[in-house]
Amino acid sequence: MQKSFDKATHIAQCLQLAILLEVSADKPGNVNLVVGFEGTNHMHFLASAVAAAPYFRFAAERGLAVSRGEISLNEVGVGQIIRDCVAEISRWQSGGNTLLGTVLLFAPLAVAAGMTPAEKGVFELSGLRQNLKRVVEATTPEDAVAVYEAVRIAKPSGLGKAPDLDVNDPSSTERILRERITLYKVFQIAASYDMICSEWVNNYPVTFDFAHPSLMRWLKEYGNINNAIIHAFLEVLAAYPDTFIARKVGMQKARQVSAMAEEVLKNGGLKTPVGREKLHLFDAVLRLDGNNLNPGTTADIIATAIALAVLNGYRP
Repeated sequence: MQKSFDKATHIAQCLQLAILLEVSADKPGNVNLVVGFEGTNHMHFLASAVAAAPYFRFAAERGLAVSRGEISLNEVGVGQIIRDCVAEISRWQSGGNTLLGTVLLFAPLAVAAGMTPAEKGVFELSGLRQNLKRVVEATTPEDAVAVYEAVRIAKPSGLGKAPDLDVNDPSSTERILRERITLYKVFQIAASYDMICSEWVNNYPVTFDFAHPSLMRWLKEYGNINNAIIHAFLEVLAAYPDTFIARKVGMQKARQVSAMAEEVLKNGGLKTPVGREKLHLFDAVLRLDGNNLNPGTTADIIATAIALAVLNGYRP
């Protein structure tokens, strides 16, 4: 019997697969199927992917409702979806913050995909990107408050103190509601020091214009998704210092990590014995000192690039 196409479920499956592929690749300094961190391993990420999928489906359904004219864009509730998704992830595993950055990037992407026509389940990326811009620009102060709650639930390391509207300051949420500061505006304030916020307010430039093309280029060369992910990860990290590292140990250290990624690439990466040796050493350095040099934001960007590939028809 031919099953009818369920667009929202399809979108959720695409995004869930992207998370699973990202954590399966043995990227330097990150949790993968072989090595983890103290208290966090790949099983926590697998459980998180399972927990997140229904919320991606709901986000896609909200996008479909917008496309049918049933709700307006500012009624989507992106912030609430992020908060509820992060809360569910924390209920499903004991490994701490696994996917906050990824969920922040994926939730509006799921809504935008719901709004975007798909030919046989394949989404055309320029239309998807246009809708993504509309989704994030329509966010509300209530979305902002919900995302602040999500951050408090996830308790990400290296949060530090923000110069304005600090998430740990109880008066911030009161001010957001009183002054009607939207989530988009909050992320504009944080964009200078947080790449995920920068992606949001600038229409995902690193993801669409750099990370996804890099991933597809390496995939064409290798035909191997694991190797393609590792090389795309190195390219993004070399070009864009990781703001997760910068928040924890400073931008100078983040730039040093980027220079090391560049060195691995210059020596051929996985394609040469010297490159593989340098990659191994790079991974070892990143895992020193309690994983303070974990390029977590780069991993979130790569996960989103993989999501674009899967939404656009890639299958492993």
